[in-house]
Parts: sequence; C-alpha cells; structure tokens
Amino acid sequence: MREENQTLISEFVLAGISNIAAIQNILFAVFLLIYLITILSNSMIILVTSLDSRLHKPMYFFLKHLSFLDVCCTSVTFPKLLDIISGHPHISFMGCISQIYFFLALTSTEFLLLTAMAYDRYVAICNPLRYSTLMNHRACHFLAAGSWALGFLDTMPPAILSSQLSFCSSNYINHFFCDLVALMKIACGGTHRLEILIFAEGFFSGLMPFVLTITSYVHIISTIMKISSASGRSKAFSTCTSHLIVVMIFYGTVLCMYMRPTSVYALNQDKLYSVLYIALIPVLNPMIYTLRNKDVKGALRKMIGKQECAEST
Repeated sequence: MREENQTLISEFVLAGISNIAAIQNILFAVFLLIYLITILSNSMIILVTSLDSRLHKPMYFFLKHLSFLDVCCTSVTFPKLLDIISGHPHISFMGCISQIYFFLALTSTEFLLLTAMAYDRYVAICNPLRYSTLMNHRACHFLAAGSWALGFLDTMPPAILSSQLSFCSSNYINHFFCDLVALMKIACGGTHRLEILIFAEGFFSGLMPFVLTITSYVHIISTIMKISSASGRSKAFSTCTSHLIVVMIFYGTVLCMYMRPTSVYALNQDKLYSVLYIALIPVLNPMIYTLRNKDVKGALRKMIGKQECAEST
C-alpha cells in the first residue's frame, strides 16, 4: 500500500483560499501583514517576559511558552499559504505529511499548555498560601516540558496513518494547507481507522484538557464569589480573565474544525474556521494579554523607554 501511494502521488496541489485572480495581491498583503504582526508581537512577549525580572513568575513563564507556540504554529502554515497565493500551490508528499504532523502536534501542545495555565490560576486563587510551593521553578518546567512532549508524541499515530493512505487519482486538496480532514477527503478509502483515531486523540488531547480547564475555572469562580469585597473580587477576576478569553476562542475554533464526523465536513466552511485559528488567535493572544495586563504593559513601556534613551545618547 505504501509503495502504491508513493508511485501514484508524489505531490499535492493545494487549492488556497480563493481562485479569484483580482484579489490575490490583496490576500498576499493581508496575510503577510498578519504573519509579520504575529511574529513581532509574540516575539515581543517572549523578550519582555525573559528580560524583566518582575515577570519571572509562573503565569508569565507559561505565557512565554504560549507565545512561542503561536510563532511556531503560524510558521507551519503561513509561509506555504503565501507561496500558494504567489502561484506555487504544489507541495511534496512528505512535505504535506510533515505539515500535518507539526500542525497537530502544536495544536495538541497548546491544549495542554492552556490547561497548565488554568491550573496555575487555580492554585493562585484557590490555594494562595501554597502557591509558591506548588508552582515552584521545577513544577513549572515539568508542566511546560510535559505539554510539549505529550503534544508531539500523541499526534504521531495520526500522522503515521495519514502517510499510509492510498490516493487513486486526485492530488487536489481543497484547502490552503495540508489539513488532515481535507487529505482524507481525497483518499481512496481505508480512512475508518484514522477517523476513529482522530476522535480518540480529540478526546484525550482536546476534550480531557478542556474538562480540566473548565473544572479549574468552576473552582476559581466559586472561590472568587466568596470574596467579600468588590475590589477583591475584581482584582482576582483580572488575573484570569485574559486566559479565560483565550481558552474560549481557542477551543471554540478548534472543536468546530475537528470534533465532527467527516461526512458533515464542508471544506469551504472549514477554511473559515482554519483562518480564524491560524490567523486570528496568534494575533489576538498578545493583544489580550498585554491590553489586560498592567505588568506586561509596564514592562513594555520600560523596555521601549530604555531603547529610546539608548538611541538618544
């Protein structure tokens, strides 16, 4: 089966977002701008949280990893998207499988990392006296490393199975990157095991972290509501609202993309969900965390102020 696959299909053709020639230059400019903003804004978060000693706390440690994840995930899809818009829609077989693997791995890692961030907020609000003990340097590194390791390990089986699919005639993928479901649509058959595996992976890598995250926030909100003063409740809410907004946007788009039977997938509609995920979320994450976080905004102003002073001298 694997030899037949390689003989018949050596590369795929990606449809892109639109085939209207008149708007290709506009699309290229828009997505290039989004890509540059994503890289610059997330890199700024990584730099600020690394250099400012006041941000050497668990919450910002995880935020740094989240920003790095957004840079990686965007870089998996955006360069090829810009290449397609420029008139180069072909991608090699192994290039396609590699893109599928890294996209799934980074998505799975983000599920787990957001859960680790929710646990951090749970300990900070529900068990503040033990926060420094439970969320010490070693625990934070363990949670972050575990998220990366599990994310990259548990998505290997779908990537391996997708590389063993058989493609009889068509090599045209109706998407702007090598999406696993879009690839399954053009396979000759034999996708049943892969479809079951996708749902199993979705349960363990997506749904379980989601349940843990929601459980954490149920306890967080319950604890906050018991605070007697309005200012105390407001201060407690402010420490977790940014993360909660990110969780809602992330889970909403990803679950819409993948947690459905393949028979009900409409690929043109799924392109919209994919654009929201790969373009909107990485751009919004830095904005949500910086606009709602006084510490990060203060660190940014301090770093910019130092840079201006250095340039003036």
